[in-house]
Amino acid sequence: MTTSTAPLPQGSHDVSPLAAAIARNTDEGGLGKFLESYRWSVLAQYVQPATLPRGHLLIAQGARERSLYFLESGDLKVDTKTSAGLVHLAILGPGTVVGEGSFFSGLPRNASVAAYSDCKVWEMGLARFASLAHEHPSVALALSQALGAVMASRMLDVSKRLALT
Repeated sequence: MTTSTAPLPQGSHDVSPLAAAIARNTDEGGLGKFLESYRWSVLAQYVQPATLPRGHLLIAQGARERSLYFLESGDLKVDTKTSAGLVHLAILGPGTVVGEGSFFSGLPRNASVAAYSDCKVWEMGLARFASLAHEHPSVALALSQALGAVMASRMLDVSKRLALT
């Protein structure tokens, strides 16, 4: 197997470790089952990397921001506050996505997501998604369909239903 040494397009990042993590994620409803890895060469222009230390709050329950996050490495903890107290919903590993519910709906976040260990995530905000849709509509459509499939899969699993952030 040879590695390409071609330069990345202007504004792109090397997302190959993220694409590999997504491909390795075999969870039911995993993003890799619905989004072909070759599309990441385009998506690389529309995501921003962030390194999160353990304990960092990525998504706050009730927040109205609409970013979408792809997890390359580490683990994220998903919790929600209820009248009965704090409820732990999930630990998400590499190759998963969070934030898809509010990304599409515009509704407040229904859970908090924090770094359970040191993590690397990739963020895509609405403005970048709008640019992607304008410049590469087929990739935006594929991403939307993949995220819709992930959400549908999570909705079918009662234990994950609340974790749509």
